[in-house]
Amino acid sequence: MSTTSPDLFIDLDRSRPRGLRAQVEDGLRSAIRSGRLAPGTRLPSSRALAADLDVTRGVVVDAYEQLASEGYISSVQGSGTVVNDVGATAVGEVRAAAPGEAAPPPTHDFRTGLPDLSLFPRAAWARATRVALVSMPDAELGYVPPAGLPRLRASVAGYLGRVRGVACTPDQVMICNGFGHGFAVVLRALVDRGLTGVAVEVPGYEEPRDQVRRAGARVHPIAVDGDGLRTDLLAAAPVGAVVVTPAHQSPTGVVMSAARRSELADWARTTGAYVIEDDYDAEYRYDRHPVGALQGVLPDQVLYHGTLSKSLAPGLRLGWLVAPSDLIDELQRARKAIDHMTPSLIQATFAEFLDRGDLDRHLRRTRRIYRERRDALVESLGEWLPGWRVGGVSAGLQAFVTLPDGQASGEVAARARRHGIGVYPVDDELLDAASRSASLILGYGTMRSSQICDGIRRLATALDGAA
Repeated sequence: MSTTSPDLFIDLDRSRPRGLRAQVEDGLRSAIRSGRLAPGTRLPSSRALAADLDVTRGVVVDAYEQLASEGYISSVQGSGTVVNDVGATAVGEVRAAAPGEAAPPPTHDFRTGLPDLSLFPRAAWARATRVALVSMPDAELGYVPPAGLPRLRASVAGYLGRVRGVACTPDQVMICNGFGHGFAVVLRALVDRGLTGVAVEVPGYEEPRDQVRRAGARVHPIAVDGDGLRTDLLAAAPVGAVVVTPAHQSPTGVVMSAARRSELADWARTTGAYVIEDDYDAEYRYDRHPVGALQGVLPDQVLYHGTLSKSLAPGLRLGWLVAPSDLIDELQRARKAIDHMTPSLIQATFAEFLDRGDLDRHLRRTRRIYRERRDALVESLGEWLPGWRVGGVSAGLQAFVTLPDGQASGEVAARARRHGIGVYPVDDELLDAASRSASLILGYGTMRSSQICDGIRRLATALDGAA
């Protein structure tokens, strides 16, 4: 590969209504897709290209970031920015894989489960880390209590009471490594108490169910409708606990109605069963304030879980569990047997980050960004795929989409994948085949609004068979 970057021809028309950044993106994208910029070509630095095009450096930086998010270019340590191998096509054409050819990596990936990691507040987190390192006592670098640093438990209890209506004391909080980890601790304690069956929402996800089975308990599926978990079906299930996502059901996006919440609370009080509440993305409600946590009205029988995986980054492996007072000792014993504790430096850093208001500031910023992205998805579907219906409330980082008659989710996903678009059917073995085939989950957290719109347009073109 050459050690010098090439001159690039990008025709900019400053009289056109479209912005200069969009023109730079289009010019580079077209050059890559047509093969004029070959895979491995090193691009000019953002400063050099800005000078060549007589635009601000920010225009080129933003264009490079957008093309990197679409998979056209990559930043390579020591080599600058280079062109990826995405396959050459005519300009504007969506390239389909030939029969027997492996599908190219998605250029527009509507994957679920991730926030936009480029939005992670690195400066604020680094500042909190520095303060934590300077201020934390030596003893906190050793083995800390299984439930977590007392000061972080106090901060989390205050935060949850303020923003989610959770009713707890710091002694009821356990710091854990995300939902899956906290759920494993809960299952161990409940199975030791004699738990034999756990009810789960359908549709839902396999990971919690797999944990239930590994713990030695049975999984009992309970259907979800437009009001949330079917509590009338729950009453007949031989279970000692139920796992729910009441604020924003995963994956359908519905909110558990007030009547269902009341019925669920009555069921728990009557049977003595526990409700395991996964409050996985309640920070992101866009049309109104989110409903309060179920734990706030049933604190003696709800095990409440929260996490930073959607609001900050899953790589932090940090979350919390709020438990009824009568379970705390058993949970601490189970936690000590499993892995003893969450790393204390991460705990101390998050305590500083939370107490300084950095989480609140980050959420205010990202809530606006993700709302714009969801709006872009809904509007693009309305324009290009009007038969596709978005369900659930305006919240979270993904949309539950019901397909029109005549379209099957598996076939749609396969055709889209051959054209470089990643869309995903509902993957739930407990859901009937007809329902699985009728729906998709489209994540929008990791893509910019312009990329979302372009991806839906390309998806519609692929499904029309025009490419």
